[in-house]
Amino acid sequence: MIYTITLNPSIDYVMFTDRFEQGALNRAHTTYKFAGGKGINVSRVLKTLDNDTTVHGFLGGFPGQFISDKLQSSNILVDCVEVNSDTRINVKLKGTSETEINAPGPDINEQHIEQLMNKIEALTTNDTVIIAGSIPKSMPDDIYAQIAKRCYTKNIPFVVDAEKNLLNSVLQYKPLFVKPNIVELEEMFDTHLQTDEAIIRAAKQLMHKGAQMVFVSMGGDGAMLVTHDKCFKAIVPKGQVVNTVGAGDSTVAGMIAGLTNNLSIEDAFKQAVACGTATAFTEDLASATEINEVLQHIQIKQIY
Repeated sequence: MIYTITLNPSIDYVMFTDRFEQGALNRAHTTYKFAGGKGINVSRVLKTLDNDTTVHGFLGGFPGQFISDKLQSSNILVDCVEVNSDTRINVKLKGTSETEINAPGPDINEQHIEQLMNKIEALTTNDTVIIAGSIPKSMPDDIYAQIAKRCYTKNIPFVVDAEKNLLNSVLQYKPLFVKPNIVELEEMFDTHLQTDEAIIRAAKQLMHKGAQMVFVSMGGDGAMLVTHDKCFKAIVPKGQVVNTVGAGDSTVAGMIAGLTNNLSIEDAFKQAVACGTATAFTEDLASATEINEVLQHIQIKQIY
């Protein structure tokens, strides 16, 4: 089973406007409410790719119930810790540009964390864990490291998609792969990475710290996958970027689905890039049809 852990899930309330004017009355012509959070997005795309998946994390109040109902209606298993305060609602404003307002999240106490850890303790080496997204302010800063250590001790493969400090905290526990985007990778090393060689060197440094593979997404410039003995670069088709929310999560889902279904590293990478690109071209997470269409136009080059 593939388990995703979303420590700070949300309802993503997306509103599309023809234009957005600060300090004035704005009217949306289209709105959507999605079960959001990076790990949840991964589970949604995994299910699109016909992979069984279970969502772990924390849910509370009517927003939490909305998320649980949405996921279960898509045949995604939900096994979350119930908390007392409401799961957050994030607002995404889509006009000529994108504006996001993210809420802080619910209060999580030690008892809640212990319940989550007990769920992780029940997993086996046949499972895979994906830890993704932000953490509520009420949680300890080392929560990612705590979860990664549990997985490492139990020989459970795990993947991390998170910002700089959270990602750095888990490298010693040898994640299956990590997925920084190019901006995050530059922030980690406080430098501009303007060539393939520079990106590869930075990825190799993350691998020296423990990551088994490094997947670097670069938006319209494609992506790179660096392993211990191979490096691939993906060239993506041009298209109208409609919504970048969830593109990175879709990429993670595509890669994990490929590895779980015994695709070659190259084919899993190609599927991952297709998932991320297809999501960027649509208003929600990409459908199987959209992913397959984009897949035909992804070019993979092996650098070494």
